[in-house]
Amino acid sequence: MTDTPIIIRRGRQVDAERSTGFTFCEDDLQLKAFPAELADIKKQAWEAYLKHRLPTTGEEAWRRTDLAKFDPGQFRFSVAGQHKGIATVPAEMLAPLTGKEHAGQIILNGVDSSIRVSPELKKIGVVFDTFEHLKKENPALLAQYLGKIVKPEEGIFPAMVEALARDGILLYVPENVKVEQPLHSLLWGSTGKIAYLSHLVVVLEKNAALTYIHETASPEENADPAMHAGVVEIHVGENAEMKFVELQSLGKNVWNFTNERVRVERNGKVEWIFGAIGSRLTKNFTDLDLAGEGATGKMSGFYFTNGIQHLDHDTQQNHLAPHTTSDLLFKGALLDHSRSVWQGMIYVAPEAQKTDGYQANRNLILSKNAHADSIPGLEILADDVRCTHGATVGKIDPDEVFYLRSRGVPRKEAERLIVEGFFDPIMQRIPFEGVRNRFQEYIHDKMAV
Repeated sequence: MTDTPIIIRRGRQVDAERSTGFTFCEDDLQLKAFPAELADIKKQAWEAYLKHRLPTTGEEAWRRTDLAKFDPGQFRFSVAGQHKGIATVPAEMLAPLTGKEHAGQIILNGVDSSIRVSPELKKIGVVFDTFEHLKKENPALLAQYLGKIVKPEEGIFPAMVEALARDGILLYVPENVKVEQPLHSLLWGSTGKIAYLSHLVVVLEKNAALTYIHETASPEENADPAMHAGVVEIHVGENAEMKFVELQSLGKNVWNFTNERVRVERNGKVEWIFGAIGSRLTKNFTDLDLAGEGATGKMSGFYFTNGIQHLDHDTQQNHLAPHTTSDLLFKGALLDHSRSVWQGMIYVAPEAQKTDGYQANRNLILSKNAHADSIPGLEILADDVRCTHGATVGKIDPDEVFYLRSRGVPRKEAERLIVEGFFDPIMQRIPFEGVRNRFQEYIHDKMAV
C-alpha cells in the first residue's frame, strides 16, 4: 500500500476554542488490554482526538447539517452485563442477500460478538475476524492496516473511533484468492444513550475477489437517543475486484457519523452499493480514491427519509492516476419534514489524464415540507478528461397520478408505483436480487406510514 497523493478533503478544520462536549477520558482507551503496537496506534489517535472539536455550520462540509440539538455529553460506552434487555436481531437481517448462504458472518452489539467463518476460508488464508480476537492472536496484522486509509487527523469522529472503539472487523483476502460465497457483518445496537463505535478494515491483495455485505442497524422503537460513529477503510489491490453492499437502518433516535474510503490500485475494480433509510441524523463522508492506472469505481446510492430525518451524504471521486473511471448515481425520496443533503465532488489530479468521471443525484419530494439539497462539483487539474455531473430535485408528476387513478389504481398505490419507477435505475445497477428486494421493502414501509 503506497501513500495517497495529497487531496483537499472537506470538513477538516479545527477550532481550539470549541469543546467536544463528550465525556470520554483517557481511561476509556484501555491501553493495558492491547499489545504495544496497537496501544501506540490508539494513543496517537487519542492525541489527534484531543485536537479536534465538534463541527459547526461555520465549516463548509457541515453548513447544512446543524448539530445544535446534539448532546454529546449524554453518551457512554456499553458495559458487559447491561444488555439483559437487548433486542433480538431480526431473522431477515441474518439471511443471505446475495447467494444462497454466507461463507462467514460476524455480529457485533457493542459488548460481545458472534463469529461464524467457513473452515475452507481459513485454509486459503482469508482472515475474517474481530479486533478483540486479533489483538490477542495476530496483532501485527491488525496494526499493519489499521488507520492507513482513513486517518484520525481528518476529524473528531474518525479520531474517536480509532482511539476508543472497543471492537471492529478485519477482513483480509490474500493474493490470487477469489471468495465465491459472500461474507456478511452486522453492527446491532439497541440500548439508549450508548455510543457505538465501529471500525471496519477490508484488504484485498493482488488478483483477489470478494462480495461483502455490511449492515448497521438498530430497533426503530427506542425512545432514548444513541450515537454511532463509524470508520470504513477498504484497500482493493492490483487487479482485485470487490462488490461491497452497505445498508444503514438505524433507529429513529440515532445520531450517525461515518467516514468511509475505498482505495483502488492498478486495474482494480469496486462496485459500491449503498442504502440508507434510518437514523435521526446522518453525516457520511464517502471517498473513492482511484489510485492506480486503470482503476474503476461504481457507486450506487439509495436513500428514503420521513419524519424529521436528516441524511447528509458527502461523496468524493478522486482520480489520482491515468485511465481511471468512476460512475456515481445516488437517488433519494423524501416524506414529511425530512431533509437530505448530497454534496458530490469529482477531483482529477494533474497526472490523471484520460479520466472518465460521472456523478448524478436525483431527488423526489413527496411532501410540501420535505427538502433536498443537491450540490455536484468538479475540480479538474488535467486537460484530457471526460467528466460530467447532474442533479435534480422534483415532485411527483400529477399527470402520472391522474393517469393511474383513471385506470382504477388508488392514489396511495399510484404514488408508490411512481416512486418505484423513480428508483428503478438504481435497482437496475444492483446485481443482487436480495438487495433489490430489501430496497423494495424499504419503499413499501416508508410509503405505508
